[in-house]
Amino acid sequence: MVLNYPENDNLSDAQKELYEWIKSYMTDYHHSPSIRQMMQAMGLRSPAPIQSRLKHLQQKGFISWQEGKARTLQIVDEVLGGVPIMGSVAAGGLIETYSDVNENLDFSEILKKKNIFALTVNGDSMIDACIADGDMVLMEKITDSYSLRNGTIVSAMVPGLGTTLKYFFKRNGKIFLEAANPSYEPIELDLDAVVFQGKLLAVWRKV
Repeated sequence: MVLNYPENDNLSDAQKELYEWIKSYMTDYHHSPSIRQMMQAMGLRSPAPIQSRLKHLQQKGFISWQEGKARTLQIVDEVLGGVPIMGSVAAGGLIETYSDVNENLDFSEILKKKNIFALTVNGDSMIDACIADGDMVLMEKITDSYSLRNGTIVSAMVPGLGTTLKYFFKRNGKIFLEAANPSYEPIELDLDAVVFQGKLLAVWRKV
C-alpha cells in the first residue's frame, strides 16, 4: 500500500518554518516539543500564532495534534506502512471532521482490500456492538451508498455538522443512524443530507 503525503509547497513560510523545526526537534529528541519551546524557537511571545500554525498543519495533513496537548503531536510522513488512522469519529454526537492522521495499523491480510482507513472512536453510543470509547475501527470506503444494507455499521458525515459511527437504516425515504446504546436517540436525516464515508470491517482495542 502506498501512502501519498502532502507537499511542503502547500504551506505558508511561517507554517513551513515551524513544521521543519518540529521535524528536526523530534528527530533529535524522539518526542514532540512543548508549545513554549515552539514559541521560543519561532521568536514569539504568545502561544496563539503557534496554535494557529499547528491547526493549519493538521488541516493540511502534515501533523496529528490534539489542541491543548502538545505532546500528542506526530509527524505524518514519519508514519510508514499500514493503514492510515484518519482521526476520530464520534460515537455519541457529531464531530467536525476526520482529517488528522495519528498513526498506522498493520493488518496485512485485510490490506489486500482497497480503500481502507481507520478511525478512533470517541464516545459510548456503540458500546452494545462491542465498540467502546478509544477503540480503533477499520473502515472500507463506500463507493455506492445505494448498496448499503440495513444494519451496516457506517461512519457517516452530515455536512456542516460532523461525523458519527452508527448503524445504518433506510426507511420510508429517510436515513436513520441508530446507536447501539439505548441512551442515544436515532438520528433521522434526508437522503441527500448525509455522506457515507465507510463501512465497518474490524475493531481493534488496545488493552
